[in-house]
Amino acid sequence: MTLLEGGVCAPQGFKAAGVVAQIKNLRSTKKDCALIASDTVATCAGTFTTNKLKAPPASWTEGVCIRGTMQALFINSGNANACTGSRGMEDAKATAEKIAKGFGASITEVGVLSTGVIGVPLPMDRIANGVDACIASLASDGHLAAAEAIMTTDTIPKEYALEVALSSGTIRMGAIAKGSGMIAPNMATMISVITTDAAIDASLLHTTLKEVVNQTYNCICIDNDMSTSDAVVVMANGVSGVCIEEHTPDYETFKAALLEISTHMAHALVRDGEGATKFIEINVTGAQNDTDAKAIARSIAHSQLCKTAFFGQDPNWGRIACAAGYADADFDAGYLSVSIEGLEVVHEGLPTVYDEADAAALMQLDDIHVDVCVGTDAGKATFWTCDLSHDYVTINADYRT
Repeated sequence: MTLLEGGVCAPQGFKAAGVVAQIKNLRSTKKDCALIASDTVATCAGTFTTNKLKAPPASWTEGVCIRGTMQALFINSGNANACTGSRGMEDAKATAEKIAKGFGASITEVGVLSTGVIGVPLPMDRIANGVDACIASLASDGHLAAAEAIMTTDTIPKEYALEVALSSGTIRMGAIAKGSGMIAPNMATMISVITTDAAIDASLLHTTLKEVVNQTYNCICIDNDMSTSDAVVVMANGVSGVCIEEHTPDYETFKAALLEISTHMAHALVRDGEGATKFIEINVTGAQNDTDAKAIARSIAHSQLCKTAFFGQDPNWGRIACAAGYADADFDAGYLSVSIEGLEVVHEGLPTVYDEADAAALMQLDDIHVDVCVGTDAGKATFWTCDLSHDYVTINADYRT
């Protein structure tokens, strides 16, 4: 795999745009409408939030992904179009229809996603202006503008691209993502769009994406809040001429590339967590199975007490042990061992003799690895989180205003 520039436009046959449409308010000067489009109809797959208040745009795009083909995906920030009743779905459909007419695509092959404030109807006149401007601005170098346009409280745009050598040729894969808060996964987190010029059956793409999401986007948390608008969408247009078939070495390499790009984007989301100052990796081993290991890792990652201890640079291993203990998983407390950056602070259920100053020094690192062993079985999992700082409260206390 070779790192490339170009984000979602790195694969052949994709263009993107990002424009200012003042979706949130008429004083805004930030880009807030993005369009990612393929020159040809692509196969597609997606995973979506399981929030019971799923936003109409996410529901619309889920339907497109179930059908399995997509040519264009429009995303607006500043307004989630969630909790907006029947009008919300009507507006999502109207947006897709306008893109379809302007781009020359079928409405059933146009996805729409929205992110931002909940409970406010879309300003459809400004959405229409954004659609028109995006179509007019579509370009093979529009990837960064698109990445900027989907940002809400993100501090930096997030994009990544790879070139992958296969036995039958070379393919490319690119991604953009947004997400800084309201991240606690279950099927997906935030919004991420992945493009590739490989050819792959929609059903196989869906199976592969679901597996990869469960190992990446579903293994991060920032604040334990799941959005109404979360989605991960992949478009594969086949322009490279390289066909991915199941049960082949090329398929395994393709899946590895999708895993690599998704892992990178998941990490980028955690590093840019609202108010975050630290990136924390939690590795759990020795569980009865991977499901139990993931439950333990998630419990520690979700613990507000653990997250504030990381912010305060306090090696309070008792909080880590406590969070592991109330996870929905069975293990013998007598096997529990905890290490922080390789320093073992708990061994088989009891604290070790260590220098508190050494532990405190490790907690000052920007990247912290926590290893938790709960037994002798093969179950293992990794979860990524960030600390919880004063700035998180400041950012979210006046989000709407």
